[in-house]
Amino acid sequence: MIQSSLTHRLKDQHRAITPIIIKLNDRQIQHHVIKGKWSIHEQIAHLAKYQPVFIDRIRKILMMDNPEFERYSAEDDDGFEIYCAFTTYELLKKINTDREIIYNLVTKLSPDKLDRTGVHPKFGKLNIVEWSEFFVLHEAHHLFAIFQMTHTMK
Repeated sequence: MIQSSLTHRLKDQHRAITPIIIKLNDRQIQHHVIKGKWSIHEQIAHLAKYQPVFIDRIRKILMMDNPEFERYSAEDDDGFEIYCAFTTYELLKKINTDREIIYNLVTKLSPDKLDRTGVHPKFGKLNIVEWSEFFVLHEAHHLFAIFQMTHTMK
């Protein structure tokens, strides 16, 4: 069973990005607050790029028995650079569009489908509810990083 707190975060958590960055200009969003670390824009590009990866993983879990996944790394994903080339506005639109897919995919599954599992290289066998929890916690980590960078610039 999927808890209402997870359902709400899947639906709306990503919407925190806009209010966090609303007062920043493009130069600030692109700025590397810490040398060698991602900018706010790159954090958002990572969140946007990971959503299709997550959708693909959920679909594989639904089609295959216990598929095994490699740990996702943006640095090893050629698509990450492509996403970095989009404007922040375009990335936010992509996040909204893909999030609707994720929300509908996960929240409309029957309990037996939610129990299907896939294997994470660090956390082992996770069912779809656990994968979804991992997804929103990962996203929350990046939202906090964006919040910190935003307030470091002020």
